[in-house]
Amino acid sequence: MTSKIKPSKGAPYARIMGVGGYRPTRVVPNEEILKHIDSSDEWIRSRSGIATRHWAGPDETVATMSVEASGKAIADAGITPEQIGAVIVSTVSHFKQTPAIATEIAHRIGAGKPAAFDISAGCAGFGYGLTLAKGLVTEGSAEYVLVLGVERLSDLTDLEDRATAFLFGDGAGAVIVGPANEPAIGPTVWGSEGDKSETIKQTLGWDVYRSTPLPGGDAPEGRPAPEEIRYPAITQEGQSVFRWAVFEMAKVAQQALDAAGVSPDDLDVFIPHQANMRIIDSMVKTLKLPESVTVARDVETTGNTSAASIPLAMERLLATGQAKSGDTALVIGFGAGLVYAATVVTLP
Repeated sequence: MTSKIKPSKGAPYARIMGVGGYRPTRVVPNEEILKHIDSSDEWIRSRSGIATRHWAGPDETVATMSVEASGKAIADAGITPEQIGAVIVSTVSHFKQTPAIATEIAHRIGAGKPAAFDISAGCAGFGYGLTLAKGLVTEGSAEYVLVLGVERLSDLTDLEDRATAFLFGDGAGAVIVGPANEPAIGPTVWGSEGDKSETIKQTLGWDVYRSTPLPGGDAPEGRPAPEEIRYPAITQEGQSVFRWAVFEMAKVAQQALDAAGVSPDDLDVFIPHQANMRIIDSMVKTLKLPESVTVARDVETTGNTSAASIPLAMERLLATGQAKSGDTALVIGFGAGLVYAATVVTLP
């Protein structure tokens, strides 16, 4: 039987055309974190490599930060907002289940009526969004796609949790993905290990508030009393996550290189998720990257911004001249789920 459906007609390949970032104005040094936990600046730096992070103010919302980053990416790509056919936003800190924040962002940047949706893939979210955008461009569903990673993780930080209080920062990173005449985004190696989902998680679900009585009432069976409830925060089993990231994600990164037909000697830049400086340095060693490869270490002054960390690090490397247009870069994100995504790209 002959199909009556016409084949898709997209671009032969896709590429990152522009990048933009936004970091909140407030810079938070380790000394401020130490007001809440029993630790030291030396310990925080030795364990994570983090010296400062940016925390959003009341007016720096998930939407406003995204709009700022998007505007820079659109200008960098040399297109107009009206040309964007899809908006993909990866975030875990937009607190409304519906509508997707992507629809508000699309409207605020003047994108017209693009497809718009959110994804939740934690620190691998940018890689997931980039893969979806590549598919939309080559399939023909959109000529240009805006991919955003944005977080206000300060809203989900337990300042009294010694293991995580110093880790998280806020910010937004954006890229425009569009058509290309040659391969510029390699095959994605991605996946999940749900048996490890408890190693990084939100402490409480939002449903606990729905099931909790007003003050003076009795809590339902199995539910905490109102006075025992703290606002949900992100928690993790640090050592388990560290071992997984160092040993397993280096393998995934190598698989992405192999899938793209690229050797470590062919790389110009390595942009891993900015989770921890020790993890980054261990991956560099395991992958045996040459000293000539520029390694993103944005975590030192930005902290862990989850889905925003890779595009923010990419934007900074290009802005400071540490990387240049046309460089070949390996990018890999990994985090809650546990999920991961790695690919090789040509920098815009």
